Amino acid sequence: MSLADKAVITVAVTGVLTDPARFNVPVTPEQMAIATKQAYDAGASCVHAHFRMQEPGMGAFPSWDVKVVGDILDAIKQAVPDIIICMSTGIVGPDISGPAACLAAHKPEMAACNAGSLNYLKIRADGQWAWPPTLFDNPVEKVKAFLDVMNANRITPEFECFDTGIVRSVSMYQENNMFSGDAHLSFVMGVDSGMPARADILPILVDESPKNSHWQVIVTGPGREKNWEIHRAAAELGGNVRTGLEDTFYLPDGSKTTENGPLVEALAQIVRQAGREPATPAQAREILNLKK
Repeated sequence: MSLADKAVITVAVTGVLTDPARFNVPVTPEQMAIATKQAYDAGASCVHAHFRMQEPGMGAFPSWDVKVVGDILDAIKQAVPDIIICMSTGIVGPDISGPAACLAAHKPEMAACNAGSLNYLKIRADGQWAWPPTLFDNPVEKVKAFLDVMNANRITPEFECFDTGIVRSVSMYQENNMFSGDAHLSFVMGVDSGMPARADILPILVDESPKNSHWQVIVTGPGREKNWEIHRAAAELGGNVRTGLEDTFYLPDGSKTTENGPLVEALAQIVRQAGREPATPAQAREILNLKK
């Protein structure tokens, strides 16, 4: 098979605010390393890493402590030396000093760059807000500040796009010379106030992306079976795919899992059914034109 027949599988082993007291999500360096190794053995070539506070009872909350982040990354690298690491950077508000310091200190190959703002909303059946309406603010000056750090440290940005207009904005960032090289995009589907989890809009998103873009789908929300159909459509269209306990707890048959490995195994099977094979980390680096 040629590289065109390979698909990069990313695993997002833990989420942003998922409570480890209620769900089996990894938090400690050892747990993160074990989860990543399990996903790698199942076919993942990239890990999207969030970082949690390590104090007892605080594991549901993010940490931008440089040492905590370094301990987790070191554990992952020791367990799976060749996996690609994509650092999370998402933070509300204009102060990016925490994630920026972690990027500069640890220089991962890739890092998420949230490419536009989103009113983060969810409504209950009774019409009440599930949580107070929140603005996930990513204005251009904040995006540029992240990109300046990434550019200075030879980190490839992965633009997380929650809606079509955000996808189109990445083209303007490129034209404005905010980053160089091909664009890497994640189409984030299923957030209630973002773009819907629908396979039929994938061709539109691809068409609106910058020329020669690399892209993957991230599917969240309760769709379960429909969500896996979107992964299948992405693989058939030549895109890359992502799963993990950050995105879903449910396998294609609707059963629930408590580990990342079965999710990656299911996604690897979908990739093969689409006539492709999961890329190794070395192949993924070549496909994605990574700088390191």
